[in-house]
Amino acid sequence: MTCKNHNCQCGGNAGQEFAELAPVLDKYAKVPGSLITILQKAQDIYGYLSIDAINYISECTGIKAAKIYGVATFYAQFRLQPVGKYLLMLCKGTACHVNGADMVEEAIVEHLGIKDGETTEDGLFTLNNVACLGCCSLAPVMMVKSAEADETYGNLTKDKVKAILDEIRAREA
Repeated sequence: MTCKNHNCQCGGNAGQEFAELAPVLDKYAKVPGSLITILQKAQDIYGYLSIDAINYISECTGIKAAKIYGVATFYAQFRLQPVGKYLLMLCKGTACHVNGADMVEEAIVEHLGIKDGETTEDGLFTLNNVACLGCCSLAPVMMVKSAEADETYGNLTKDKVKAILDEIRAREA
C-alpha cells in the first residue's frame, strides 16, 4: 500500500502501528529541513523514538535511517528508550547546583535505584538531569512530568524528595 501524500511503501503492520504519525508525515515528509519537527512530533505521540519508528520515518521521508538515528542521538531532547510514567526532570543549573541539586539526585538514586537516564524496573519513574527549569528562586528544583500534569517542586531536601516519590508511588498502588 502506498501512502496517499508522500508515496512511500508504508503498508502492513508498520502502517497500522504508526497510524497516529501519518498526518505528520503527510504534512512534513517532503518538506526539506523538517526532520527535527517530524522527530519531535513522533516523540510527542509515542513518548520516545523506537528503532521501528526511525525506520518507518526513513521509509516515508527517503532519509536514510542512519542519518535519522544520527540526528536523534545528537540532540539531547530525543529519547531512544521508553520513559517511565513519571519523568523526573532534575534541574542541574547553576542556582540548583549551588543549592543542593547533587544531594537531591543522591536521594533519588538511593530511593529509586536509578541514575540519570535510567528507568525503574516497574516503569514508573525515569530520571533526567536537565540544564535549567527556569525556577531559580526555588532551587533546588525538580519537575515531575506525567500524562496527567506537570508538577514542579522547589526548595528540595533529601527528605522532601523521598516523600514526593513515596506519595506518587502510593497513588499508583
